[in-house]
Amino acid sequence: MIPLNKKIIQDFSYALVTSFGEELKTTDPQVSVAKDSRYADYQVNIALSLSKKLKKKPKEIAQIIIENLPKSQVYDIPSIGGPGFINLRINKGYLENQLKLLYEDERLGIVKTNNSLKIIVDFSSPNIAKEMHVGHLRSTIIGDSLARTLEFIGHDVLRLNHVGDWGTQFGMLISYLKEVFPDALCEANALQIKDLVNFYKQAKKRFDEDSQFQKISREAVVKLQLGDKEHRRAWKLLCEQSRQEFQFIYDMLKVRLIERGESFYNPFLEETINNLDRQKILEVNDGAKCVFLEGFTNKYGNPLPLIVQKSDDGYNYATTDLAALKYRIDIDKAKRIIYITDAGQSNHFAQVFQVAKKASFLSEETNVLHVPFGLVKGEDGKKLKTRSGETIKLRDLLDKAVYYARENLEHRLQTESRQESQEFIDNVANVVGIGAVKYADLSQNRNSDYVFSYDKMLSLQGNTAPYMLYAYARIKSILREEDIDYAILEKSNKIILQDETEIDLAKYLLQLNEVIEIVENTLLPNRLCEYLYELSKRFNRFYENCPVLKSVDSVKISRLILCNLTARTLNLGLSLLGIDVLERM
Repeated sequence: MIPLNKKIIQDFSYALVTSFGEELKTTDPQVSVAKDSRYADYQVNIALSLSKKLKKKPKEIAQIIIENLPKSQVYDIPSIGGPGFINLRINKGYLENQLKLLYEDERLGIVKTNNSLKIIVDFSSPNIAKEMHVGHLRSTIIGDSLARTLEFIGHDVLRLNHVGDWGTQFGMLISYLKEVFPDALCEANALQIKDLVNFYKQAKKRFDEDSQFQKISREAVVKLQLGDKEHRRAWKLLCEQSRQEFQFIYDMLKVRLIERGESFYNPFLEETINNLDRQKILEVNDGAKCVFLEGFTNKYGNPLPLIVQKSDDGYNYATTDLAALKYRIDIDKAKRIIYITDAGQSNHFAQVFQVAKKASFLSEETNVLHVPFGLVKGEDGKKLKTRSGETIKLRDLLDKAVYYARENLEHRLQTESRQESQEFIDNVANVVGIGAVKYADLSQNRNSDYVFSYDKMLSLQGNTAPYMLYAYARIKSILREEDIDYAILEKSNKIILQDETEIDLAKYLLQLNEVIEIVENTLLPNRLCEYLYELSKRFNRFYENCPVLKSVDSVKISRLILCNLTARTLNLGLSLLGIDVLERM
């Protein structure tokens, strides 16, 4: 099913060439359409821009274009407005036929791509021996939503969790573990994550204050890297304890990931450096091996290098990211690699990508992209933290959202004098609480910071998950009340559009394909959120103006089909955001 705007662009491009092909020659203007203007469903504003070149009045140009448009069942005869705008109204019969096709299609008109790509989405990436905090929220939620969307379109998506499970900090942790919890090396579950987090803080304090402990820790790093059995066992224990807590969070969020941490690429680091050296890209600067880059300077205006091997021969994040990028291209055969991290890492990735191109690790066949996001702020406008100034743990944040959702639900049940089972209350609280956190994040432009507010995100009004979930549950309630025989709807799927709110809802239902395409190209999930919110508002206007259950015969069936189609669209859209729906609330 071709999106309406694409069909219109095709028609007008044809009309332009037919009308003014010789005069336009190679400077063909690009046809663009504006949607949902005050005057029409679609508006083409091309005549004004051609006036000077063609030496004709805009209205005259617009009329010639209209006369050369191919016959179409999509829109009624265009009209000219203003100084030369071409206004289009979508034909009602076309809408009715397209809705029938949409209703019969389990994918709601979204055709799988003919150009399926191997795409890696790198997201979440917490650090071992530390609990996931609010800083990991955006990466995890945005990454999951984009992966879901790309998978639905038909791409082969590899979801990678590039956890911080290697590096100098493990020398410190292993040394402290051997000293304070020597029995832990023999008992797989001797440590719990809370102990491990406090343990990390204590080890760091000891490392900062004790020079002898620093020496022991550095030696432990070397032993770990050389594969010493005892040190590897301690490292695995630390990783496994963290992994259990990470998985609990991922289960709460219903996020799927394949862990491939920094340690996975450790065997390839030396060859990565040798490869750069063979190509004479490396330079030694203050004992460190570096690559100098174009467009990067320090505060004094001097060239800023990317260090790939430190003066003590140690490796760093840049080395690992280069090795990972090369592996993902050579072994995973990825054609598109998407890194989802905070905006503060933009320079780092720009430098890594530039080195990868310089070393020919990265060719034009593979597209790499850093997808940045802003901060999560508290209602005071500052970075979201606890009252004591510590970063908020992600598990605590999610638990609190579910708690508040349960409070709101219980208050509503009491007000409505409704009796529900504890299982119902727990399920609704969980779906609404987790969904509210996800939607509050995804509905923002990811490039911007946003203010985290439980009150706003849990509200039944406005652009929130509860508003969307309530709209879905309301439709399911209508369908339950009618006790629909879906076989009859399938057989009698004639759609009749009479009221303006029906027509408005129908036109909006047909735009899902276009919105999914925008999300694929821009990697902005908020565009899907905007669509779902507008769809919910249009459905509510339709429901207020068009009796569904009180209408009769074919009109009733038509309106029930519209209800069902809206519910399916909301369900699909929310699923791509990683949000479950509720049959009742």
